[in-house]
Amino acid sequence: MKKTAAQAPGKRLPGLDVDALWRLDRVGAPSLSPDGAQAVVPVTRFDMEKNSGSTSLWLLSTLGGEPRRLTQAGDKDGQPQWSPAGNDIAFIARRDQEGDKDESAQLYVIPPDGGEARRVTQMPFGVECFKWFPDGRRIAFVSWVDPVLKGQSAQRGRHQADKDRKATGYVTEEAFYRFWDHCLPMGRVPHLHVVDLDTGKVRDLFEGTDYELSRAEPDATTFDISPDGRRIAFSFDPAPTKLLDHRNALAEIDVRSGKTQVLLQDGDWDFTAPCYSHAGHHLAFLASHQALKHTMPNWLAVLDTQGHWAVLSEDWDHDVAAPLRWDEDDLGLLCLAEDRGRRHLWRFDVKTLTAFVLFEGAHAGAFALEAGTLVLLHDSVAFPPRVSVLEREGDVDEQQVRRIERFNDDVLDDHAIGRHEEVWFTGALGEQVQMWLIYPPGFDSRKKHPLLHLIHGGPHTAFGDSWHWRWNHQVMAAQGYVVACVNYHGSSSFGQGFLDSITHRWGELELQDVEAATDLLLTRPWADPQRVFATGGSYGGYMVAWMNGHVAPGRYRAYVCHAGCYDWQAMFANDAYHWHAKELGAWYWERPERVAAQSPHHFAAHFHTPTLVIHGQMDYRVPDAQGLAYYNTLKAQGIDARLVWFPDENHWVLKPQNSQLWYAEFFDWLKRYDKKSKRS
Repeated sequence: MKKTAAQAPGKRLPGLDVDALWRLDRVGAPSLSPDGAQAVVPVTRFDMEKNSGSTSLWLLSTLGGEPRRLTQAGDKDGQPQWSPAGNDIAFIARRDQEGDKDESAQLYVIPPDGGEARRVTQMPFGVECFKWFPDGRRIAFVSWVDPVLKGQSAQRGRHQADKDRKATGYVTEEAFYRFWDHCLPMGRVPHLHVVDLDTGKVRDLFEGTDYELSRAEPDATTFDISPDGRRIAFSFDPAPTKLLDHRNALAEIDVRSGKTQVLLQDGDWDFTAPCYSHAGHHLAFLASHQALKHTMPNWLAVLDTQGHWAVLSEDWDHDVAAPLRWDEDDLGLLCLAEDRGRRHLWRFDVKTLTAFVLFEGAHAGAFALEAGTLVLLHDSVAFPPRVSVLEREGDVDEQQVRRIERFNDDVLDDHAIGRHEEVWFTGALGEQVQMWLIYPPGFDSRKKHPLLHLIHGGPHTAFGDSWHWRWNHQVMAAQGYVVACVNYHGSSSFGQGFLDSITHRWGELELQDVEAATDLLLTRPWADPQRVFATGGSYGGYMVAWMNGHVAPGRYRAYVCHAGCYDWQAMFANDAYHWHAKELGAWYWERPERVAAQSPHHFAAHFHTPTLVIHGQMDYRVPDAQGLAYYNTLKAQGIDARLVWFPDENHWVLKPQNSQLWYAEFFDWLKRYDKKSKRS
């Protein structure tokens, strides 16, 4: 067995730092050749000095051999998909070919043996995502278009008019008009198109109809092509007024005639992620019974050709993630789902209605299956995403995972990786709560160490055994902190009851869990009670602000609040405002006292603890006025506070040098209040 850097004898290596983090390759989801012999993956590499990154495609042999770089000319070559015959790989990119530079991302194809990529589309507004038709001669893709206009010539005219427009005002009457960090295109919606690879002819399948795909960044899971290539199933919002939280229906369009029929529509349910079986007799999809609760999970469901449908996984208390994939015998469905702070690849048997683990994470991020070969993209707190082949014979405990790339080994071999462990304790309601601990490299339990809570966002997500590019556990632990990640009540992967338990009482149970974790950790002989910190982003930032108004001064030396929710009434300016009443239990104009009782700003008189506030101006999920209001409140009360405000960042921090600044400010703030005790 190859020794890792942390295992190498007689050599003390540094822990991971932010510069090393940005030197790591970021490997994307794999696509397999039809014979399963090769995988293609996008690999993104960043240049700190240039403050930018580029993505190229790489071929990986599943049988052995060195990786081979396939593309080099593009800046962002992404979403690669192998053709059904294996003679081409399609991908999306912005390129410059003989002086003809793409203004927006277009569809390209390239032979796997190499050569020049060929541009397939010249869509005025670009291409979002795509899927191959089974015949390998056509590709279905998504592009945002003006639904009133007909023909590509008219769309090009609209595009030119947009370019010529000098006014910058955004004008809309839509209820859903911006998403995460961008305004939705004025007067345009996402349509399904088909392109013929031989002729280059493009058809808008939704032209002249009211159909459109989800406006929330539609991807290739929103539609699927039947095995005979004659039909495309897709999910859509049937309501005339589109909202982010609306319930989708399923429809099917005949590719030749353009005739569309609604397959499944029920106002109580949300139907998404359609997937045809290989024989074409069944359509699998995700179904969430939203009429019961807005927090209901996505269940596996199947529709037959007679119009009968059934939920398969109602008794399996897991939230299933798209995409779905029928196993090669059509007797099972492959899917990804979280389970107690981990994410596995499962096979759900459609006859016995039972699920079993095909690959047990850490964290399974993506998978591909062709000709009996199963390839995984997976990661852990201990390593970034990597690509492996899973040998499917035998029980799970006997299965072998074989890596087929070594992209990041050179960087990781030069750094020590801290160990991590799973801890369970009694939290709110007397229930068991999970916590992950990440220790500094070379951790010595005989010495005193500071504690750093890293509180996750959501709230209905989880910090698990996974690699995080923005809030990296290893980078934080390398500074000497024991990092604690509590999966408080409301977190995903622990069942529907646990997830829904915080509804209409945000802050209450979560704080009890974090405080119980702190109490437990302070019983450890290595924990320094004078050096305890709490940090968090998004809902984790909300929790940090909530703690400032509810926890006695001195318990935590300092807080860091990144993109934190501060005032739930003012938060109505965000892109997900229709969720607020569902989560908080009331609209702010109907029961303002109930909303205020769950809002950190309502407890500002009790703030005492120094706080670093970080926010990005392009954040539409938690608008930057939230961070500014929190910072201003702290300053007005004479409480130590520091503001880091990024005019060019969104909910996250995605630019290399901004990330470098983020980590520097983060650690400098903690060090300012990290007063080592005499026992350290």
